[in-house]
Amino acid sequence: MKYWLSILFAILALSLNAQREVIDKVVATVGGELILLSEIEEQRALMASQQENLPPNVRCNIMDQVMSTKLLLNQAKLDSIVVGDEEVEAQLDARIERILGYMNNDVSQFEEYYGQSINEVKTQFREDLKNQLLVERMRNQVLAGVSVTPAEVKDFFRSIPQDSLPFFNSEVEVGEIVHKPTPSDEEVERTIDFLDSLRTLIVEGEAAFAEMAAKYSEDGSARNGGDLGWAKRGRYVPAFEAAAFKLEKGEISPVTKSEFGYHIIRMEERRGNSIRVSHILLKPNISDEDMERARQYLDSVRQLIVHDSVSFSLAVKRFSNEDVQSYTNDGRMVNPATGNTFFEIGDLDPDIYFTIDTMDIGGISAPFMFRDPSGEKFFRIVRLQSRTDPHQADLTKDYSKIRQAAIESKKGDYINNWVRDKIEATYIDLDGMFHGCEVLQKWRLDKDTRP
Repeated sequence: MKYWLSILFAILALSLNAQREVIDKVVATVGGELILLSEIEEQRALMASQQENLPPNVRCNIMDQVMSTKLLLNQAKLDSIVVGDEEVEAQLDARIERILGYMNNDVSQFEEYYGQSINEVKTQFREDLKNQLLVERMRNQVLAGVSVTPAEVKDFFRSIPQDSLPFFNSEVEVGEIVHKPTPSDEEVERTIDFLDSLRTLIVEGEAAFAEMAAKYSEDGSARNGGDLGWAKRGRYVPAFEAAAFKLEKGEISPVTKSEFGYHIIRMEERRGNSIRVSHILLKPNISDEDMERARQYLDSVRQLIVHDSVSFSLAVKRFSNEDVQSYTNDGRMVNPATGNTFFEIGDLDPDIYFTIDTMDIGGISAPFMFRDPSGEKFFRIVRLQSRTDPHQADLTKDYSKIRQAAIESKKGDYINNWVRDKIEATYIDLDGMFHGCEVLQKWRLDKDTRP
């Protein structure tokens, strides 16, 4: 997680400084899209920050990738693919939130690091992000029908020389049952009463909603006075959305419960099926007694499983938190890096690794606490479902991995063929400084052979 965030930091920082460091000029045109020298140098600088001894043709390879991306963007615009403003704003907010979360939500640290305010950074990257989403949508549309048959998977595996077959490290499958500590009834009542008092002050004109949100709301919207921006129906969780869409402009909801806590919501504006609302979110405090009660609850579930009173699978359905991904997967955790249920040791969170390190297959841990990406506290018990020994790739043992590799290989061939076809129907111009690049000849040769 820290690795990807550091890359995101680097991309933002390099992008913000690129035009100050490079004397810009247009070095290629793909349809209606221009490529600036600063784009190439920015990506080269990012690569140089991650590895030493870049190959001498690195700029050529970067230009090839950028031209392919611009070709997809140009085609997306020709095909009238739409990316809504609300989606762009949601993505921008999510990315900024991830960075701020890594900085302990310290806005001053963010602004010092990037030399700009959050709104200035968002303004600078809004158009770039919209183009990224268009490219992604176009690529998904081009590759939508790509799949592989079992026969193709076998052929792909057989095409790999025996001495080139990858070596897979030991992997494990881990099941979990998750329980979220709940606050006491007294703490819930205190939270609701406080929100009610804030609502009364605001409704009676004794306090401003934005000021109260900035002071009390326990989420990232506090720095914007509680403003959540524009959103279409379906963006919010059901309880929040149901309360929000009932409001008229300027109206403030009664206290509303959602999976995130308790809210009061104000309608700012409405445009058809889109709304812009502000809210104040409070989360009841979880005491040490609440935490201990949650631990004991999961320990009692563990005892039921250990003494064969209930199977692990049934215990997942009866006792695990329904909002976690593993609930619908028979308790099996999914590796976000691969999309399957197998984890190499390095992919596991340290607390899980040390818990299962000496565990036998089928063993179940004692309850232990963890935090989700938002910082919420949970307890889990884990079960070691399976463990493989280190081995060379095997079609039977590793079919899902080999199938995914076969799909990616086929997608690569498919998109390359699509690019070659589109080059013939697209205006291409490439600056002379790149004419010596062998990898870019397909862009020049097609252009040069046109009448």
